[in-house]
Amino acid sequence: MLQETNVKAIDKVVVRFAGDSGDGMQLAGNLFSNISAEIGDEISTFPDYPAEIRAPQGSLSGVSGYQVSVGRGVHTPGDEADVLVAMNPAALKTNLRYLKRDGIVICDVDSFTPANLKKAEYKTDDPVKELGIDPRRILLVPMTTLLKNTLADSGLDQKAMMKSKNMLALGIICWLFGRPVENVLRKLKTKFAKKPAVYEANAKVLHAGWDYGHNTHSSLPVYRIDTAASKPGIYTDVTGNTATAWGLILASEKSGRPLFLGSYPITPATDILHELAKRKDLGVKALQMEDEIAGICSAIGASYAGHLAVTSTSGPGLALKSEALGLAVMAELPLVAVDVQRGGPSTGLPTKTEQTDLMQALYGRNGESPLCVLAAVSPTDCFHMAFEAARIAMEYMTPVILLTDAYIANGSSAWRIPEPGDYPEIHPHVLPKDRLEAGWKPYDRDEDTLARFWAIPGTEGAMHRVGGLEKDNVTSVISTDGANHELMVKKRREKIARIADTVPEVVPMCNADADTILIGWGGTYGHLLTAATQLNEMGHPVAFWQFRYINPMPKNAIEVLSRYKRIIVAELNTGMFADYLQMHMPGKEILRINKIEGQPFLVKEIVDGVIKFMED
Repeated sequence: MLQETNVKAIDKVVVRFAGDSGDGMQLAGNLFSNISAEIGDEISTFPDYPAEIRAPQGSLSGVSGYQVSVGRGVHTPGDEADVLVAMNPAALKTNLRYLKRDGIVICDVDSFTPANLKKAEYKTDDPVKELGIDPRRILLVPMTTLLKNTLADSGLDQKAMMKSKNMLALGIICWLFGRPVENVLRKLKTKFAKKPAVYEANAKVLHAGWDYGHNTHSSLPVYRIDTAASKPGIYTDVTGNTATAWGLILASEKSGRPLFLGSYPITPATDILHELAKRKDLGVKALQMEDEIAGICSAIGASYAGHLAVTSTSGPGLALKSEALGLAVMAELPLVAVDVQRGGPSTGLPTKTEQTDLMQALYGRNGESPLCVLAAVSPTDCFHMAFEAARIAMEYMTPVILLTDAYIANGSSAWRIPEPGDYPEIHPHVLPKDRLEAGWKPYDRDEDTLARFWAIPGTEGAMHRVGGLEKDNVTSVISTDGANHELMVKKRREKIARIADTVPEVVPMCNADADTILIGWGGTYGHLLTAATQLNEMGHPVAFWQFRYINPMPKNAIEVLSRYKRIIVAELNTGMFADYLQMHMPGKEILRINKIEGQPFLVKEIVDGVIKFMED
């Protein structure tokens, strides 16, 4: 038995699973994060996989990774891993740089074959020595041998056996961090409900991994993670794409308008389509269209017909949807366009993350074409901001672009399932009977919001036509009059500005009285918050704010930011939001920390960047 002195209590831990794309690292990491969320841990995950479809097995280019941080005070997947699980020499070689200097490696020693070492471009037959790994910090597990021994009587062939090797690694990790395998077994039973033989094999292998760790009597410590005190409720882990889909479903319920999604598959947004396609039981209509243009045009048609209409895409698809977005702006129809950003331009880096669609979302249409732009800050926040996007779209009769990104869309966090009263009713701007009786025209507006009224087809007396040509402000017939066009342009612009009346104001976090403020937007939230917290602990006073409402910005945003001596914007692009702020604050220098590598920030990169500015 391991002695009590070999148990370490920690606040949080970072584990990185790495192997071939077919090794099931995403599943193993997801199961570990899910069972951790269920017992009250905060979690943050980062799936990191190649764009190649099944690169050659054992090659450096085919390695897929999944990094997860669990524990207390978790806002990022971690800069470096405490534990690296490497399923082959290639995974070990490419992922060792993500491991802390004193981190632990768990590796399949059976994979150190001459063929695998050659494919991974090793120069010797001893990867541990060649890579300079301390032998005391690596657990070399004969995974393939253990797997075959465990399943010798299962009747499975070798190919079928090897599919469960990821569960052997997960079993060892469950032992290392005191996670009950029973919780994993429950999820596996659900996953393989129609394949009992597959479940039994995975269950045996999972137990074998846990037993191996328990019986090694190794010098590796066992970790006890002190779980955070959580608000009472039901918790699960949820990815950003799933949370987006669920937020839209709730908005449909709270508004009384049926949900329609017109979409075309595109990495990394496709899971929104997949999730909504499952929900016919909730009245969701999800159509996979023949291309991006058809996706948004079908949604515009559904919006005209009275649906909460949504289209989902990534950067290349948003570019194709730009003309139709202009049509929705001119017709003043409610529409939510979800853009899960990825590396560009063109098809760029399909599986990597960036924040490079901001200017496209703000200005990527012809003419004066204002619309609302929002950004979710975390996987769980995708739920809230999807709900907000739908609320704004239907209450202000406007298209709304919701920006997420590959990092938060594929990553997951622990999420408390909302109670029935946690979210308010949504009040779509549907044409009321008294307005109709008063001689309604399609571009009559609400005096407070400037939103036109939503006349649902089939409403008696509300037959009408809207479209892409400019309309007269009074009669709503087609008009090419210059003065009328300018008036309508200004009304559409002012309508978007008035959305700020219903969004939260800026309230700086961490150290509001500092003379430096760190600013971000969207999915960099966890890294920037962690960096700001560390900076204050190091004696560098810094305030912090993360923008979710970008157009319009909160009403007090410019006034609050103007108080600070230094404004530092950190974002995963060359400075798009910094440029946007600079437009609104011409007399203030906006300092910038930028990264465009297809990877999220490291907290250290932000900390070092802020300190450099503060010392200049």
